[in-house]
Amino acid sequence: MKLFVPGRLCLFGEHSDWAASYRPHNPAIEKGCTLIASTNQGIYAEVKKHPTHLILRAALNDGTKIETALPMAKNALLAEAQTGTFFSYAAGVAAQFLSHGYAGGVEIDNYLTDLPIQKGLSSSAAICVLVARAFNRLYDLKMNVRDEMEMAYLGEIATPSRCGRMDQGCAYGNRPILMFFDGDQMDVVELKVAKDLFFVIVDLGASKNTQQILASLNQAYPFAVTEVQANVQKHLGAISSKITQDAAAALQQGDAVKLGELMKVAQREFDRYLIPACPGELKVNSKLSRLFHGIFLRWNV
Repeated sequence: MKLFVPGRLCLFGEHSDWAASYRPHNPAIEKGCTLIASTNQGIYAEVKKHPTHLILRAALNDGTKIETALPMAKNALLAEAQTGTFFSYAAGVAAQFLSHGYAGGVEIDNYLTDLPIQKGLSSSAAICVLVARAFNRLYDLKMNVRDEMEMAYLGEIATPSRCGRMDQGCAYGNRPILMFFDGDQMDVVELKVAKDLFFVIVDLGASKNTQQILASLNQAYPFAVTEVQANVQKHLGAISSKITQDAAAALQQGDAVKLGELMKVAQREFDRYLIPACPGELKVNSKLSRLFHGIFLRWNV
């Protein structure tokens, strides 16, 4: 059986998914809202059942090749998940299926990956969704897309990654979706676009420490102590949600100019409210992003 799972591009609402997960601890925190679209690049694999092991052969886009096998044993899978390697994501998802009573294994031949790794396109979520989908379809578990997303999410957070629930939206494939988050609850609205819109994804050549960014922003939750922390909550709540829902409306209307304008607004508000919480990691990337947003807007007027 052949499977393909694309990458995920967050157009609006970055970080609002995990921020909303704190609502059970502090109801004053606003619900989260993100707008995402899949890429036309992703992870291709041929999968089949294996009676006792999780086996992964992977060819990454940088030429790296991986071949690893582990028995379907909870301790072994969870220990591998903690290593943070590419295989760790597959192990984390397999451990979730094992804990739900599915003891059989899978053999995955990831023969092609044209999705850039560690570039903010959710390559880790894509492999997690692919593994979840492999278990689901090979063993006829009758899971829907949301079920696959949940297993992929639980598998990824078993690794050092501390993702929110947005990334696994890549499971929906080639369509834009609007996602709403409230604690552990998630609603998904599939959007219809009036006409084709073309996005250019640019590698800005900058590096960032995602774990440091998330650690810094998470300090604002569940209760803000400083003004900086209050501003983080303000941005990831009402401000981001309003911009994101306006963008979803523009997307459905096929209004590229409006989308470009909203991207500039989103970047400006991001700079104002979030950079002070983690200036060392966010400031340089913000300058490069503003340059690209300006180019995007000029090309679409």
